[in-house]
Amino acid sequence: MTDAVARAAQLLQGHRESIDRLDAILVYTLAERFKHTQGVGRLKAEHDLPPSDPSREAVQIARLEKLSEEADLDPEFAKKFLNFIISEVIRHHEKLQK
Repeated sequence: MTDAVARAAQLLQGHRESIDRLDAILVYTLAERFKHTQGVGRLKAEHDLPPSDPSREAVQIARLEKLSEEADLDPEFAKKFLNFIISEVIRHHEKLQK
């Protein structure tokens, strides 16, 4: 193996270790987020509030788009990601209301 290939393999390993740590952070962060949204869902169910709040969702999407631009992350990707999370939260809230 050449020095350049060995160095590339070492750099690759470093990137992969960082990605693995960040994946763990994402999973634990999402779990914490869903604990709070489940609390919101229970409150909505107890007080007969709708599972979806379109005005709040629009504010959150705009906020995330701004944050993604500041973080140099594709805003469209961030929007799709948040829309997916919101749809899961609404699905959980609807289940709590049954």
